[in-house]
Amino acid sequence: MDSILHLLRSLYSSEGLKQLIQWIGPNLFCGLVCTILFVETGLFVGFFLPGDSLLVTAGIFAGQNVVPLRWLLIPGILCAIVGDQLGYWIGRTAGPALYKREDSFFFRRNHLQRAHDFYEKYGGRAVILARFVPIVRTFCPPVAGAARMPYSRYLTFDIFGGILWVGSMVLGGYIAGSRIPNIGKYLHLIIGGIIFLSILPPIIGLLRARGSRSSSGSPSSAPTVQRDND
Repeated sequence: MDSILHLLRSLYSSEGLKQLIQWIGPNLFCGLVCTILFVETGLFVGFFLPGDSLLVTAGIFAGQNVVPLRWLLIPGILCAIVGDQLGYWIGRTAGPALYKREDSFFFRRNHLQRAHDFYEKYGGRAVILARFVPIVRTFCPPVAGAARMPYSRYLTFDIFGGILWVGSMVLGGYIAGSRIPNIGKYLHLIIGGIIFLSILPPIIGLLRARGSRSSSGSPSSAPTVQRDND
């Protein structure tokens, strides 16, 4: 357990990531990044993993020739897409029963509700947009599956979203790492900034939801699963 906790702490620290690369090697590090992408997008347990900051930081390391870009970009895109496919079919199989599942360490119904509201607001576009919103990107695929979004339509959105998300994060970090001198000195600030920007949308959404409930004077009704209409 101590080793797992140490690994998780390393994912949120620039120095921890550097030590991790030195410990397991650049190729295994790329494999670890791809595994994390799969877990974050395909399994409920992955909602707390640092997808955005990890991708950008790995891209910066690739720009500094610390890790190979070829083992980050394409494998990362594939793992993100395959992870979403798993989440979709979990939702497709379990359906509305997901909303009745009890909270546990690995599952939170309020996270599912947040993804449900996101999907209801944006329809099919949510599959792409959710990639850039932590927690929502973990729970949106099962919501789309529970809503019986046509699989061919979901797959098209998901492939585009996976390419856009992983590609923009990794290549953005790669360009910064290869062109900005001494960027390693500011890596901890970059990671902190990305984490802050990542959690900002959920915080804004939570504040808006509380304001809406207080103004209406009554709690929102339980979610219903609807088909995709977008």
